[in-house]
Amino acid sequence: MMAQKKPVAKKRIVTLYDLEVVLLHTPSVVWRRLRVPGDANLGWLHAVIQVAMGWTNSHLHQFRAGRELFSETRHHFAEFVGDPEILDEHKCALEELAPEVQDRLVYTYDFGDTWEHAITVEQRLYLDDAMAGTALCLGGARACPPEDCGGPSGYAELLKTLKNRKHPEHKSMKEWLGRPFDAESFDPAKTNTCLGLLKWPRVTESQLAKVLMARDL
Repeated sequence: MMAQKKPVAKKRIVTLYDLEVVLLHTPSVVWRRLRVPGDANLGWLHAVIQVAMGWTNSHLHQFRAGRELFSETRHHFAEFVGDPEILDEHKCALEELAPEVQDRLVYTYDFGDTWEHAITVEQRLYLDDAMAGTALCLGGARACPPEDCGGPSGYAELLKTLKNRKHPEHKSMKEWLGRPFDAESFDPAKTNTCLGLLKWPRVTESQLAKVLMARDL
């Protein structure tokens, strides 16, 4: 009797999205290209953007898709009658809001400085599940602006001040930064190491804080 062959396990096919994330209104374009699962919820995507862009998750954020707003509803919600409803970002997947190539979302971080990011679907891929539950940075350019520097206009002034050693605020701005700052630097390898630490399908605030701390050490 011939031995029965073991059935070959079929690979599960998943939808992956290549996203271009561009920080708007900065003096030089800060951008990242990310590959993420299509079934990622927006809360998980928020964590990916924080890690890849270089932010520290110190402020509120929201996604906008058309007229709908999504955020972490424990912290950001409609406070007054007439305010637009804020939907739970953990209950909506990327592929539901942006099903087609060239679909676009807007991600806003820090409503004081108002850092707006345009997120554009560049392509959708159908691959086996090797990348299910993970994010990958495919490329990018330039460093994330320092937190609390005053938004795009404040960042532009900061760069001018740092470039001019004779500027009256040059020394105080360097002291305020507290670290060397190279606006042209970006390390995709380090970014991918940190992205690989994010838990799937949901990242808690404490876990994200640990990943960001590891990135910035």
